[in-house]
Amino acid sequence: MKISHSDLAAVVPALLARGKKTLLHVGCGTAPRSRLPECFQSPEWTEIRLDIDASVNPDIVASLTDMRAVASATVDAIWSSHNIEHLEGFEVARSLDEFHRVLKPAGFTLLTLPDMKKVAALIAEDKSNEVVYTSPAGPITPLDMMFGHQASLAAGKRYMAHRTGFTATSIRNKLVEAGFSEVRVMQGSAYDLWAIAIK
Repeated sequence: MKISHSDLAAVVPALLARGKKTLLHVGCGTAPRSRLPECFQSPEWTEIRLDIDASVNPDIVASLTDMRAVASATVDAIWSSHNIEHLEGFEVARSLDEFHRVLKPAGFTLLTLPDMKKVAALIAEDKSNEVVYTSPAGPITPLDMMFGHQASLAAGKRYMAHRTGFTATSIRNKLVEAGFSEVRVMQGSAYDLWAIAIK
C-alpha cells in the first residue's frame, strides 16, 4: 500500500502547512530516503534517523521506549515501519507515549506493521512456510511476520524478533490510550496495517 500526500493531507491538515518540517524516522535501519512514504519526500522535510543498531549509522542511537535524546514537542511527524512488533507487549505503551511526547501539537505518527488477523489466517491455512511477498530483507513467510525475519535472526540480529502483534482494533486502542486525539487504521496490501495518529 502507498500513502500519497493527497490521501494524508485529507486526514492530516498539518501536511498542508508550508515551511520546514522535521520527520523522526524511528527504527530507520539502512533504508534510504527514497523509501520514505511519498508524503515525506519533499525537500521541506528534514529526516532525523533513530535506531537501536549503531551499525546502521543513525543520527540517534536509541530504543523506541526511551527517546530522551529527542526533546519534547520538537518533531512534526514520526514514521515507523515495522518496529513496534519488535517490542515486548508491555513496552508498547511506553513507546507510543514517547511518540506522543516528542511530537509538536497537531503533529502525527504514520506507522505500518503486520496485520496479525491476516497472518493468523495464513497459518491456519497451513501456509506458514510459504513465501507471500519479498521485502528488501528478502522473502517473507507468515512465520517471519509472526515471529520475526528468520534470516536476520539467524545472522545474530536478535532484536529483529517479533515479541508482540496487533490487529486493527488493538493498534487503534493502543494509540488512543497513548493520548492521540484522532486515529485511523487501514489495511495494507501486503498483510500489513497502516495507522495515522494525530496529536
